[in-house]
Amino acid sequence: MEYDLVIRGGLVCDGTGAPAFHADVAVKDGRIAKVGDVTGRGAEEIEATGRIVTPGFVDIHTHYDGQVTWENRVAPSSAHGVTTVLMGNCGVGFAPCRPHEREMLVKLMEGVEDIPEVVMTEGLPWNWETFPEYLDALEKRELDIDIATQLPHSALRIFVMGERAARQEAPTAEDLDKMRALVAEAIKAGAFGVTTSRNVMHRTKAGELAPSLYSDVDELCALADGLNQADAGVFQMIPAPSGHSEEEFAVLRQIAEHGRRPVSFTLLDVAGQPGKGWRGMLEALEQARADGLEMRGQVAPRPVGMFYGLDLSLHPFSSHPSYKAIAHLPLAERVAKMRDPEFRAQLLSEQPEDTNPTTLALIDAFRATHEWDGPRPDYEPVRDNRIEQRAERAGQSWPEYAYDLLLRNEGRQMFYLPAANYTAGNLDAVREMLGHPDTLLGLADGGAHYGLICDGSFPTYFLQRWARDACDDQRITIEDAVAELTSRPAAAVRMTDRGRIAVGMKADLNVIDLDALDLHLPFVAYNLPAGGKRMQQDADGYVATVVSGVVIQRNGQPTGALPGRLVRRGRELMAA
Repeated sequence: MEYDLVIRGGLVCDGTGAPAFHADVAVKDGRIAKVGDVTGRGAEEIEATGRIVTPGFVDIHTHYDGQVTWENRVAPSSAHGVTTVLMGNCGVGFAPCRPHEREMLVKLMEGVEDIPEVVMTEGLPWNWETFPEYLDALEKRELDIDIATQLPHSALRIFVMGERAARQEAPTAEDLDKMRALVAEAIKAGAFGVTTSRNVMHRTKAGELAPSLYSDVDELCALADGLNQADAGVFQMIPAPSGHSEEEFAVLRQIAEHGRRPVSFTLLDVAGQPGKGWRGMLEALEQARADGLEMRGQVAPRPVGMFYGLDLSLHPFSSHPSYKAIAHLPLAERVAKMRDPEFRAQLLSEQPEDTNPTTLALIDAFRATHEWDGPRPDYEPVRDNRIEQRAERAGQSWPEYAYDLLLRNEGRQMFYLPAANYTAGNLDAVREMLGHPDTLLGLADGGAHYGLICDGSFPTYFLQRWARDACDDQRITIEDAVAELTSRPAAAVRMTDRGRIAVGMKADLNVIDLDALDLHLPFVAYNLPAGGKRMQQDADGYVATVVSGVVIQRNGQPTGALPGRLVRRGRELMAA
């Protein structure tokens, strides 16, 4: 056979945003060999008539840092057309790390990214200490899709400062020199950037702030110096969502001016944020571009929210003393206990007790959740159907009302809180942010928040909601939507060999039935190390997903093929 794979007759959206065109796509040795009328045969062929053919999606905001060390599927992202993920975001990760500091990073990841400690204790092999050694360990892994990573600031701070990193101590001049050198070392070894967080919600489970939260701007600029020293890499940060928007952007701009490297940050529509909020940040981005700075806001395509339920990480009574006493029991036993009228009365008489103020705030926020009881997910719920309003109409307090709802479906009922990006009860702000030239699609958070968030499905939702189903004045063309998922994120982090369908590019591809594209309800699966649980979400419409010319998924089912590898910055062409 002349080719390894030929995809025939599809409508090719090449990832550039150019008008789609009908063509065959031929693959040889992991690369795209021809686009057009392919007369030669392939060892494997896929009929794509009536389907769209796209580059594989590039997700630049994930947290698979641990998961890829203990399992081979980068799920849920690989089930939603993603063929490359970038990890190590928000300043948290597992390298560099000395043996006696492992527990600190595990507890930090448990609190910030909702990954149970026992899962990490059981799953992480810890066959590294320095960041280059972590990359070497990842390079040995065989996965369904490609992975790339960044250097996390909190791990770096602990590696350099030890216990001082978490004791609100400022770094010494020697500490800053070490940080600069280690950032440069990581970039030269293949990291795509350095990341940090200023979000006060980022805490250990016990409530201690992430080490990066104790950093002043001079320390952040030292990290940028390391990028500048290596002459490569992107600086990624999550600003303080409750901070004054102009002041937070001023910090971002100072980093960009100091390091002269691209800056990427989380951009959200947050209720009550001081300053001009997201609109002010868009204006500031435009000015930065005019001044020659490369800065982009990462935007989620739907509300940034979370789920609650008895089988998930949080619910209204998860921190009540009486519930803590039964929390270790299997779900069925907890449900039976909670149906006891005496236990109900006792639990409702208590108040939540927790050392973590973020946990208490999230528990109280349950009052604004929406019950998901339909056959399909509803990410744009009607505001009048929030739990507290339903309770008022029923003549009950919201905890009383919520108690009985939690027991539905044998305790598996889910409740959704659309928080950021839904402050007006619609997605108009999201659409405006998505259409801005200085923003990127991001924030899917795959590999984290196992019992709170299930946003690895962002690519599917984005295509379905904004490219196919949106009204005419809000619709994003399919060509532009595909570019947002492929070439734009790849270019932003300097991945030069993927994100476009063109001869010589890496053969990462999707064949999609756009009309059939649909999201299922999330569900809980107990398939992590030590029996840990996580939310997963399936999708219809993916006819095939291809990585390096190898089909990894057909019609929503993995083939078992594992062509995915670590991508090192500057060596992308070696990834196939």
